[in-house]
Amino acid sequence: MTSYNRVILVGNLTRDPELRTTPNGTSVCRFSLAVSRQFRNADGSSREEVVFIEVDAFAKQAETIARHMTKGSPILVEGRLKLDQWESQNGEKRSKILVIAESFQFLSSQRRQDGGGDCGPDGGNRREVRQRGQGGGKRYSESDTDDGGIDEEIPF
Repeated sequence: MTSYNRVILVGNLTRDPELRTTPNGTSVCRFSLAVSRQFRNADGSSREEVVFIEVDAFAKQAETIARHMTKGSPILVEGRLKLDQWESQNGEKRSKILVIAESFQFLSSQRRQDGGGDCGPDGGNRREVRQRGQGGGKRYSESDTDDGGIDEEIPF
């Protein structure tokens, strides 16, 4: 059976990004997005549903997001879903689904003036994915490795 794990989200940061470094020196940025949709109920009234999603970015992408984004900033993130599992201090097994960012685009006009920053995993080896006409400048993605080859636990 073939499977496909791809997510595209547009939303606003719910808090300032948290930048951490793994023991081997790789930057990890964790932030949360508020993504909403509007719809009409059966009675015709308008409703809004908001979902809060945790996102992890790695290496230069992590540093760029942490440097340029703040609470409320709009961003487009493209990535994959990952199940994060751990054991709580009282021994309970816990889990949550989060997004591993593979590419992103700043959506505010201020980011367009900045030029968007270096978003490739090694700083110089970035690959332009596509140009957006409004509000964001260039969009960059990681090389073919999913999360910079990182197979270690994130210290959050």
